[in-house]
Amino acid sequence: MTSAPLSSSLSDWKALSLAEQVAQMIMVRASGHLFDQQIQYPAWEPTAAVLQHWVQDLGVGGVILLGGSAAEVGLRSQQLQGWAQVPLLIAADIEEGVGQRFAGATWFPPPLALGAIARSSLPQAILYAEQMGKTTAQEAQAIGINWLLAPVVDVNNNSANPVINLRAWGETPEMVSQMAQAFIRGAQGYPVLTAAKHFPGHGDTAIDSHLELPLLTHDRSRLAQVEFPPFEAAIAQGVDAVMTAHLQVPSLDARYPATFSAAATQVLRQQMGFEGLIVTDALIMGAITQKYGANEAPVLAIEAGADVLMMPVDLTGAIQAICAAVETGRIALERIHASLERIWQAKQKAGLGVSPEAAAPLHLKLHLEQVGQSSALVSHILKDSMQVYHPERSRLDAPATKPPHNLILLDDGLNSPFLPRQSPAIALPTARGYRLKMVDRHTPTMLLSAEVDDFQPTLLQLFVRSTPFRGTAGLTPIAQSWLYFLIETEQLQALVLYGSPYVLEDLKLQLPSEVPYVFTYGQMPAAQAIALEALWGRSIGEAPAATVTGGEPELKGDRTLLDQTFTDQTFTD
Repeated sequence: MTSAPLSSSLSDWKALSLAEQVAQMIMVRASGHLFDQQIQYPAWEPTAAVLQHWVQDLGVGGVILLGGSAAEVGLRSQQLQGWAQVPLLIAADIEEGVGQRFAGATWFPPPLALGAIARSSLPQAILYAEQMGKTTAQEAQAIGINWLLAPVVDVNNNSANPVINLRAWGETPEMVSQMAQAFIRGAQGYPVLTAAKHFPGHGDTAIDSHLELPLLTHDRSRLAQVEFPPFEAAIAQGVDAVMTAHLQVPSLDARYPATFSAAATQVLRQQMGFEGLIVTDALIMGAITQKYGANEAPVLAIEAGADVLMMPVDLTGAIQAICAAVETGRIALERIHASLERIWQAKQKAGLGVSPEAAAPLHLKLHLEQVGQSSALVSHILKDSMQVYHPERSRLDAPATKPPHNLILLDDGLNSPFLPRQSPAIALPTARGYRLKMVDRHTPTMLLSAEVDDFQPTLLQLFVRSTPFRGTAGLTPIAQSWLYFLIETEQLQALVLYGSPYVLEDLKLQLPSEVPYVFTYGQMPAAQAIALEALWGRSIGEAPAATVTGGEPELKGDRTLLDQTFTDQTFTD
């Protein structure tokens, strides 16, 4: 690739060849780690040599990063921009803050935690959401990320949703609209892009589109009432991109999923007046790969009006297929040029413009001192959204005849960034004399009845939340078996649930009244420390952060911030 670097003129993309223009419409995935031996997903993440070829020679328009520390990602961003002759969009799925993906940065509770706070105090929740957007944008920019693939604006009105769930701001379009607008508003103080996802609305599904194609049977009237309003609100707030969903919606398009639907694009462009980037969800997801060819899918997406293709299965094949479609007249050249105009405008907004005289690649300056400075904000959100139940007669207060057990149940103990060796869920009970036991899907099947002779009071810590590829929003069979066993044998001393409020509602019907519990939306170490402090607070003479007296929790968090105006220092320690 020998074309000139990006300049402030929006016509510069015309100097690119057709293949280079098409490459600018593609985002590839890469590891945030710097070295090949650190790559965690080799099927999706190229080696450094391949990545350099994609960026430097093919001229891809952007990279989505996953994994590594915030400092590593900063160096990776510098490396990528140094390779690129046209400055790159560098994106990340950081719906819960930069620390959700990159260690050392601020990791927020999932958005549904703020939705819970909003039921008690909407002004407080909106302030939190705005500050969350601001912090995420600031920390992203500090390490070279210029595109937040957030916020999720799906309305999670299906508790069995295995892929959206906690990622949503709430269960009504009004709630989601207000919280998403606040997040976008907070991010807009920085030169980063935002993206509302997943159009036309992935909230009312019970199938994970990472695995197969979900079907949404609602008519247009229902879509207009529930699914569309948060997207309209995000567009009104100035969101930069809308990500389409791998979702079949017959009332919109009887033939194609929204990813490949010109009708869905028409709703965004004509009905909602959206002028920004339309970006696909990852084209490597099962909903697409199971039915559409690796090189046909990118062509279909461009035909439908997509501006940016996320993670095609075969990069080179995708570029060649799109170029062939243009050369045969299947795709009009003007269709490509319209997307390039939008991409150039987005890159300018993200601060990627360089002067026409500058022949060198973009020089990216890092600001690592701005990363990870919002732990107080995280604590406020965690405490204000937490639920604590302490009965008058608690098994936690009963004298133990044997050392108690700390049983941690989770999906995958081999891949749990929230549970390092010194995490509070492990360290705090150990300091109190608890013996650690961990069970996940890799644990060999055992007869739980054999445990009866070894009766132990047990603190059960459940880590349960919907995540891509998990396929379910509820407890796994092994977690259900352990829970029922501990209840039936009266060994359950106390419960801490990290993640899903929908699982909590089911568990409330089964838990004995004398078993105390704590629920927190977060799973990160900060959430663990706050939850366990609340669990043992009554035993050591401290009031819990929240109480439950029947139905909805009565939140007793710090309300002094309601009338404050947030500043850069509001939540720094």
